[in-house]
Amino acid sequence: MNGFYKNLSLWLVIGLLMIMLFNLFNQPVGQSQQIPFSEFNYQLEQGLVTDVTIQGRTLTGILSDGGTFTTYTPEDPDLVRMLREKKVNINARPPEEASLLVTLLISWFPMLLLIGVWIFFMRQMQGGGSGRGPMSFGKSKAKMLNDDKQNKVTFVDVAGIEEAKEELEEVIAFLKNPQKFQRLGGKLPKGVLLVGPPGTGKTLLARAIAGEANVPFFNLSGSDFVEMFVGVGAARVRDMFEQGRKNAPCIIFIDEIDAVGRHRGAGLGGGHDEREQTLNQLLVEMDGFESAEGVIMIAATNRPDVLDPALLRPGRFDRQVDVPNPDINGRSQILLVHMNKVPVDDKVDVEVIARGTPGFSGADLANLVNEAALGAARYDKKLVEMDDLEAAKDKIMMGKPRNSAIISDTERKTTAYHEAGHAIVAAVLPNTDPVHKVTIIPRGRALGLTMQLPTEDRFTYSKKQLENNIAVLMGGRIAEEICLDQMTTGASNDIKRATDLARKMVCDFGMTKALGPLAYGENEEEIFLGREITQHKSVSEDTAKAIDTEIRTIVESNDKRARDILTEKSQVLENMAQALLDRETIDSEEVLKLVEGLPLEEALKPMPKPKVKPKKKVNGSGAEMPTEQAEETGFVAKNDEDSKGDDN
Repeated sequence: MNGFYKNLSLWLVIGLLMIMLFNLFNQPVGQSQQIPFSEFNYQLEQGLVTDVTIQGRTLTGILSDGGTFTTYTPEDPDLVRMLREKKVNINARPPEEASLLVTLLISWFPMLLLIGVWIFFMRQMQGGGSGRGPMSFGKSKAKMLNDDKQNKVTFVDVAGIEEAKEELEEVIAFLKNPQKFQRLGGKLPKGVLLVGPPGTGKTLLARAIAGEANVPFFNLSGSDFVEMFVGVGAARVRDMFEQGRKNAPCIIFIDEIDAVGRHRGAGLGGGHDEREQTLNQLLVEMDGFESAEGVIMIAATNRPDVLDPALLRPGRFDRQVDVPNPDINGRSQILLVHMNKVPVDDKVDVEVIARGTPGFSGADLANLVNEAALGAARYDKKLVEMDDLEAAKDKIMMGKPRNSAIISDTERKTTAYHEAGHAIVAAVLPNTDPVHKVTIIPRGRALGLTMQLPTEDRFTYSKKQLENNIAVLMGGRIAEEICLDQMTTGASNDIKRATDLARKMVCDFGMTKALGPLAYGENEEEIFLGREITQHKSVSEDTAKAIDTEIRTIVESNDKRARDILTEKSQVLENMAQALLDRETIDSEEVLKLVEGLPLEEALKPMPKPKVKPKKKVNGSGAEMPTEQAEETGFVAKNDEDSKGDDN
């Protein structure tokens, strides 16, 4: 619409300029007074007229006082005689005869201007040939990417997903040298579907393909097809493939294809649903009687489970490329790509950051480096240091510290014993992730946090590991009971997570002897809506009771394990709680020394000096603004997200 108003303004300015030029060129030279013919006769009889010019029936003249006049004369044969008697200088000119073209242009100019404006509006209503007008519903909104050298993304900028890169590099090689593959009877793949969680780099891969391939690249979103009018989506699909055939070989990228490619038959409107008609046209265009040759479709989605099976079969999307969250090596490569864009200190250990960010996607890692750069700039640093990256990691995982939160001494003491209970159970039990950090500094909705970081990426968990995790979750509540003889609402999140984990062990993982390796409580999902809105009972009442019994047994048995550990380590619990009250944050090394039984003086490191932000500039009155103290530099992270004020 901005371009529409710009063009309209341009046409209006041109019209006004033409009117001004017309009036300018049609004005007589000089300022002559228009007078009646009777007034001219009176001036002539008085001898006040000195010169006249006769041009047809138009008479202009000069008075004795230097003034000029213009009048229209009738058929008067005595006019020349009277002028001669008064000794007036007479000039005669032939009448001006305007050309037919000029006459028509002058007389029809307003009408021509209106016709031009009407044509302009009609072209805009039809899209102006670009498919952007309000009446161009059937035009595709696909944009052809320009070869922008500065913003060009290549496979060099993509890291951590090497298998996906290899699949797509082969497609690019096919487009650049098709004879290499066709000599053995191979055919160009019709489509490639990129599948993976949000933020793993699916769209970035598509941009890299556009930067690497020397073929036209069309980009659009799945939501660009369906509008409020019937038949628009199918028409846009036809137009999109028509553009693709004209520019073949080419690549068409559809982001978030699940907006248009959801399973048929589950939508509102049955077979006449507009979205389903759009999907039908897409299926026909990809592999029908008149399928597009030389047009490769690349699509991205994080919901492959809701896509129609006909869309996923070979011949349409021949390849499904999995784009998962990166492992530790992939995270290291992604961090290096983003760190090359900011000045980083040589002491930064990328492996440590990669190991401390399990489950992070590529977008999360890019955000981590950006937050670290912003944090370093806040303290006027010239390089991004290791502590900046650690602080950025903690901020992303748990939120910014709430230093302004006013917490009573009783709340701080409860939080300290709670977090110490988590940390001790996690440090004592085998097959648990090492404790990385413990803090009672409020972050987000949590008043305290205990962070466990895995030493390696894990894809499966044993029954023993899951039971240990439940014991760790119950450790905070038990520590409050043992040392403070109280129960608080702060353990509500721990109890919920422990119960959910035990339920999965029983119903999903088949980790109980009483119920065996069976899946219970499956829900049928409404595919169109993409969420569970109806639950169908699939277990008997006796089985449901057995499930509840097993869940209770698992949670209570591990609750007892945690209680035994903390009862035995009661002195360690007191020391760690006191350390948290004094320091607010302790790291993994200090936790291990305390669990081994060392006294506080030997276990705790010297207190680091707090960071101070640079002084602000003086204000308008010349007074210096107060110096702001830096945020707490203790590193905290997620594992326990307890909130003492979260009352369930």
